[in-house]
Amino acid sequence: MAPFIVFEGLDGSGKSTQARALYRRLKRRGYPVLSTREPGGTPLGEVLRRWLKGRRPLSAVSELSLFVAARAQLVREVVTPALEAGTTVIADRYAASTVAYQGYGREMDLALVYELNNAATGGLIPDLTVLLDLAPEKALGRKSGELSDAFEAAPSDFHTRVRKGYLAQAAQDPDRWLVLDAAQPKRALSDQVWTKVQPLL
Repeated sequence: MAPFIVFEGLDGSGKSTQARALYRRLKRRGYPVLSTREPGGTPLGEVLRRWLKGRRPLSAVSELSLFVAARAQLVREVVTPALEAGTTVIADRYAASTVAYQGYGREMDLALVYELNNAATGGLIPDLTVLLDLAPEKALGRKSGELSDAFEAAPSDFHTRVRKGYLAQAAQDPDRWLVLDAAQPKRALSDQVWTKVQPLL
């Protein structure tokens, strides 16, 4: 199968910018590539995204369930067929987000989060997860002036736990994770990502 590459990080870390940069780089070089996002990427996912990215209060269990439902549909409809057809898939968020945000951030049972993630993905693991690591106050500072969603509006200790969750996952599987200091210039980050991606192509 073609490589599956995921970008993760706090809102404001620059993950979406780097995902787009890699997509354009692969396109220019003639590689078949598809870009998607979570939650989203399918009709169901986009509907659930509006709920999850809005300001309506959801219980932690409801939040977890909706993310998992969106992911299950995306993997089945979009990601797996593309990979099997030889198309590189770049995703803006994936299962690691749920571990970080719902498992660590919302302090839900990690065993449950992993179990639901596995059911939703069918065990599909990214070949590379790029973590744009940035202190929460810096990441949120980049978003100042924008309308915040329920996650961005959460207290600072929530974002600290989320960052801890990301770093813990990266430490558990260093061969499949690339952790970058997101405070670096955009071009420097994209070049580091490209160096790591090239051997996968």
